[in-house]
Amino acid sequence: MVQREARNPTYSARDHALAVLRVRNTALALALTPAALAVVLLVVGAPPALGWSVAAVAAGVLALAGALAARILTARQSPTPTVPLPESAAPSLHRLIGELAAQLDVPRPGAIALTPDCDSWLEEPVGPRSEAAPTLVIGSPFLWWLRVGELRALLAPVVAGTGPAAHPDIASARRCLRAWDAAVGHAEGVRPAGAPLTAGAGWLARRLLRAAAEHSSHMERGVAAASAARARGVDQGLRTLAQEQVGLAYAGWDRLLTRVALPAWRTGRWPSGLDAGVAAALTELSSRDRLADGFAARLGQRPACDLLERPGDVDREVSLLAARIFHGLPADGADGWAPVEWPAYPDEVVDRVWRDRAARLFTALDATETPTLARALHGLAEAAAAEGGTDALAARLTAEAARAEAAHAPRQRVADGGAVGPLPFPPQPPRGRRESLVDHVAAAVCCAAADTAGASPGLDWLDGPVLRTVAGGRVTDLTTTVHSLVDDGDPAPLRDWLAAAGVRSDKPVRLV
Repeated sequence: MVQREARNPTYSARDHALAVLRVRNTALALALTPAALAVVLLVVGAPPALGWSVAAVAAGVLALAGALAARILTARQSPTPTVPLPESAAPSLHRLIGELAAQLDVPRPGAIALTPDCDSWLEEPVGPRSEAAPTLVIGSPFLWWLRVGELRALLAPVVAGTGPAAHPDIASARRCLRAWDAAVGHAEGVRPAGAPLTAGAGWLARRLLRAAAEHSSHMERGVAAASAARARGVDQGLRTLAQEQVGLAYAGWDRLLTRVALPAWRTGRWPSGLDAGVAAALTELSSRDRLADGFAARLGQRPACDLLERPGDVDREVSLLAARIFHGLPADGADGWAPVEWPAYPDEVVDRVWRDRAARLFTALDATETPTLARALHGLAEAAAAEGGTDALAARLTAEAARAEAAHAPRQRVADGGAVGPLPFPPQPPRGRRESLVDHVAAAVCCAAADTAGASPGLDWLDGPVLRTVAGGRVTDLTTTVHSLVDDGDPAPLRDWLAAAGVRSDKPVRLV
């Protein structure tokens, strides 16, 4: 059998799918056992009292089993949030996928959708469309970063998965697993004391999933192996290159989210061109670090986003979805949230972040009546000479920043009758109090530089908000001088920096 499974991974997947279905059939058989026993007792002439007692128990078991089964079958998984991409919006992409499916000799995906993440998969349909072909979900950063040939090579194994997905046994097993998983999720999300049936359905589904876990994982591995084997002869050389670019795209996407999108989301704005931004960030990263030979020649090839009719509109939809998924922007309304395009990002996001932090620092130092940088530096020196140094100031600023962020946090989204928060954002290292103090002092310095020395807020695709000089260059040594002040109590490096930059510390800083 092992040799046969190695030669034919589809057989392996089907075999394990049947094992999953046997778990379902075993549960059904257990529910029917009391009824079968009651029938046997009544047929063989057992004492009527015994027969009817067993029949009553059997009726109760069947009623409970039926109710639990109905609750499991009606528990629907929420579909993965995606941006649908109908054929009218991307006829070239649909044609490419259709030709690829024909070449692989597999059914064509039922639809195409985009996800604001660096991944691609086949999404099984839910609800009334449960018999339809799966949807091909494509990571939107791939469309903006990969070339057309690279995207085709990357998606070949994914599209090949429509073949195993159409197998009746595999499709049935997957429907069972999805129903059980949905019942577990529904039971965990609904916890009132008056929902024992939901809790019971969740308990039963959890045990069915546990019994089928090994076979379900083997089934999916078999499906993946069969898909990879079918796609092996399609664009193999390009696939290796495309997979290298996937790792680069993931790194650039994560950096763009954490350093560029997150500051905007925290101020109630959502960048409307994240995919174009990740392409710019990766272009900058590749040219700056010289990641690959022939990089310029690669960028000269046709980008996959050319397969879309209106790439800008699609990017905007995906960017809004990213804000909803990763930060929790409610789907039922933006509540004052507004889009921001990249040219306006420095003034509408970076400058606002700096002004908010500067205002927080001056308030903590009781210096809002005379908000000059000199007054702030004097207050910092005084704070450093009390017992505890600047720790109390740093703690106050950290707490105020947390309250301000919480005030801008969007309302919880609602799904399946229960409130749910945002999906997990890429984990961020916690900002310590000392780092928060450095951020606030640096923000005050940036505001003073912009107000008195002609500097301006800017955006670096890889590092996020930056301060730019009059000539447009990036200021790189400010944070070091601020650390000298905050960590060592030495204001000399910062004073020298201010003098060299022409910053007037005696002039008021605009806080709004």
